[in-house]
Amino acid sequence: MRYATGGGLDGKARARREAVRLAAAAEMVAGADPRQIARKLHVTRKSAYAWRKQAAEAGMEALKSKGASGAKCRLSPKSQAKLAAMLEQGPAAHGWDEDQMWTGRRVATLIGRKFHVAYSVSGATRLMRRLGFTPQVPARRAAQRDEAAIEAWKEATWAEIKGSGRRSTASFASKTRPAASNDRRKDALGEGAAAPRW
Repeated sequence: MRYATGGGLDGKARARREAVRLAAAAEMVAGADPRQIARKLHVTRKSAYAWRKQAAEAGMEALKSKGASGAKCRLSPKSQAKLAAMLEQGPAAHGWDEDQMWTGRRVATLIGRKFHVAYSVSGATRLMRRLGFTPQVPARRAAQRDEAAIEAWKEATWAEIKGSGRRSTASFASKTRPAASNDRRKDALGEGAAAPRW
């Protein structure tokens, strides 16, 4: 499955958070109380105090976004778009026709074949996530499955094999022995004997 934003923060979300930090710092530099700023902007007091400290020590530049985190991708944006299109085609289009699953190993192999860049299995998995693909568990069905033949077998052969089954009889819900009735107890103990109390 693929999500449009690729997961994580996109550029708009990073810009929105940066604007909150800068607005908070500007008001605190002007003398506003960090607790009031935290309430007003719906952030934690700890964040407000940290932003005030950063702005005081390193200026407003320290609060600006530094872009996406993590190591720089070894594939160019154009190559990433090509890889995403290849992943959309499915594994069978690239030689893996035994099932319809992209694994980290297969994606790493595909990147090596098509772009001549070495990726580890975990690196290929992270790249897939960055491109918006999430792990999926496929339905375990054979590619050559014949639904019509299966239905015909269920109607004819299975009906014969199954038969009428075991007849239903009255049974007890409990696995323990049902309690004996008073009449049976009297018969077992004798007419005048008192029934023992358990």
